Amino acid sequence: MQKLTERIDDLKQRIAAWGKRIRRYTERSTRFNQNRLFQSDQKRLYKSLERPMVNGTGPAPNQADTVAFWRGLWSEPVNHNEGPWTEVVASQCASITPMDPVTITPDDVAEAVRRAPELEKSGTRRAASLLAEGVRGVSHCARPTVSRGSQPEVAPEPLHYWDHPFGS
Repeated sequence: MQKLTERIDDLKQRIAAWGKRIRRYTERSTRFNQNRLFQSDQKRLYKSLERPMVNGTGPAPNQADTVAFWRGLWSEPVNHNEGPWTEVVASQCASITPMDPVTITPDDVAEAVRRAPELEKSGTRRAASLLAEGVRGVSHCARPTVSRGSQPEVAPEPLHYWDHPFGS
């Protein structure tokens, strides 16, 4: 009898392992096909993602119920003071004095342009970095970028920096 139960347990484990293997293959295949579709036709991919998944678990939820669920979820007040770590962080940050707001006026821009005669030949990226050099309170993290005279590619707009004690 014990040999039979061991054999049944062994078969159950094999079935579970095959099920997991099939699930991993299905997920990998889905990811592969979605990546391929993303590279070739993004519009068709997004349309396919909007369609409800047919997995046999029942009808798709009503759209009004879905909207009501998310509105209810997002409208509930959230209390983020749940752990003692927040009090530790609050006590560490209590000694930080807020930085005075920096307002860049047209006069500041004119002064930066006046001090940079090479501005015309160096382009707008150099203009933004020269303007940033004139702004006080550049953070420790951004100082190497500003001193190199380059602006990150991800920041086409004028940058605003602040100084904090957690810098490198």
